[in-house]
Amino acid sequence: MIFDRLQKSTTISTSAELAEALGVGYQSSAGVSVTPKEAARFAPVYSCIKVLAESVGMLPLNLFEQKGKVREKARSHSLFNLINLAPNSYMTSQEWRETMVAHLCLRGNHYSWVNRINGQVRELLPLNPDGVTPVINSDWSVDYKVTFPDGSQRTLAENQIFHVRLMSMDGLTGLSPIAQARNSIGLGMAAERFGSRLFKNGTRPSGLLSTDTKLNQEQMQLMSKSWREANSGEDELRTAILGGGLKWTAISISPEDAQFLETRKYQRSEIAGIFRVPAHMINDMEKATFSNIEHQDIAFVVHTLTPWVTRFEQRIAVSLLTAQERAKFFAKFNVNALLRGDMKSRADYMWKRFQMGSLSPNDIRDFEDENPIENGDTYWVPANMIDPKDNTEMQQIGDKNTGDDNA
Repeated sequence: MIFDRLQKSTTISTSAELAEALGVGYQSSAGVSVTPKEAARFAPVYSCIKVLAESVGMLPLNLFEQKGKVREKARSHSLFNLINLAPNSYMTSQEWRETMVAHLCLRGNHYSWVNRINGQVRELLPLNPDGVTPVINSDWSVDYKVTFPDGSQRTLAENQIFHVRLMSMDGLTGLSPIAQARNSIGLGMAAERFGSRLFKNGTRPSGLLSTDTKLNQEQMQLMSKSWREANSGEDELRTAILGGGLKWTAISISPEDAQFLETRKYQRSEIAGIFRVPAHMINDMEKATFSNIEHQDIAFVVHTLTPWVTRFEQRIAVSLLTAQERAKFFAKFNVNALLRGDMKSRADYMWKRFQMGSLSPNDIRDFEDENPIENGDTYWVPANMIDPKDNTEMQQIGDKNTGDDNA
């Protein structure tokens, strides 16, 4: 009943919460209500969100200052610790980013309240996406009508809200993946519920009890009650003994005939595709091989994570930095840790860059999280690539090394 759901819910303060409580607008073609909360309880959806959230959350995120051709970490800037360590008093940066990704996957939008003191950002406080409504004004500025956790409501200017959105049709609010793909998700949820009911009934198909003996209503009710008592609970998988001329006739199709297992596999794969997560990362190893998993991991970083991190980087620049600061400050994720590959491939890559003078020994050690060594900041190149007029000493070293190699 609708009123049962309302009684069990917490206080409803937004139209989105009311629609979710009533199940309005979330009904799928499979007859299953697909709300963000219900979808998050569906294992493939939860697995995809967990993979994306933890992948983005684990990446180092720093604020840099560009000084000519050199960039340095802007540790003295007030925003550095907020995005790198803790955006507020009760969350770490990783937790905040995981929350952002979860909001985006389930609702298509994330909002954080930007608490500024004397013009500097001091806190980033995440808000319930269902409690925020963006409104575009006639002058193309944007206001946000916010319902806070205590039930109070305020209208905030766009410089007070950190708003990250997914792909949008109007440029203002992002599209919810759950709403856009509710039929695919609903089919998977319906298949899961069917399987649960199947095992609840002892995987026994429905059927008919029949007899040639004419029975009155009281006898039929007594027989039905006896059957349920003898074949339910702890006795549900025991062999039934039919007496009195009773016959059992199965009338439902088997799970195999209904392609139950194939449906579940297909929906799991399709949901992974909706979030662009490789199937093996949500424990679907059917088509995975040792030779293609590494390439899939690299593709995951390039084609899946890159759009996420660039979306966050640009929003930080637009919403948290002033126009003057954007000229020299920028936020950057470091995805190198996810692109390292195996030891041999990584060593070959480092050696090639070392040979062309692109990396110094200390650059390589820093990439491997090792301490620098003395005189390790020199960039070396092969002797035949050095102009003897400008680098006579290095040329001699190169000639000596070449002689040693030929020996």
